[in-house]
Amino acid sequence: MTEFFSAAVAFPAVVFGGALVVVVCFWLLVLVGAAGPDSFDADLDSEAVGFGGVPVSVSVSLFVVVAWFTGLAGSVLVLRSGATGTLRAALHLAVLAGAILIAWGVVRMLVRRFRRYFPAEPPPSREDFVGQICTIRTGSVSADFGQAEVAAADGSTAIVQVRQPLRTSAPGDVFTSGSTGLLYAYDAEGEFFWVSPYDASLAPRPLPRKAG
Repeated sequence: MTEFFSAAVAFPAVVFGGALVVVVCFWLLVLVGAAGPDSFDADLDSEAVGFGGVPVSVSVSLFVVVAWFTGLAGSVLVLRSGATGTLRAALHLAVLAGAILIAWGVVRMLVRRFRRYFPAEPPPSREDFVGQICTIRTGSVSADFGQAEVAAADGSTAIVQVRQPLRTSAPGDVFTSGSTGLLYAYDAEGEFFWVSPYDASLAPRPLPRKAG
């Protein structure tokens, strides 16, 4: 146990150990719903290093785990070798480089094997709700307040923030709980949708098919 601990806190295993703590904390946040497994997909491109096709968080987590284990095993071997001074430092650098190369090769192989299980479609965004019909869930909607329920493409529902321009004054344009509205624009800065009344009876109907 003492040898294991000494290797874990020694260079280079300690470098990967710190990254491993970050990875564990991230997946704990995913478990409690505070983060999503695709949180970094829009900011990082892992295709350049051969990890494309799976969420960035998955490939990076696998890389850190494999690199930490390899670095730990290499550190144990260096300690058992009895090397000191310059030779020990050189062996530690070799373990660091080897751990990175082995982790890269292992993760790349795993990604190639399992990428087919991950959808190639981009993650959904709030802009996908623009043009959708929603149901008002608050007693009223103003320029500062309002919530509505909208259905996503996969059949799930979401509660979104909605707003109505102040210039709306017609009696039929007043929203109440249960009213139907149309999300016609999204304000990224305010993180809400502009909504207008929607009358299903005025929606265009498909033309009847001709017989024969």
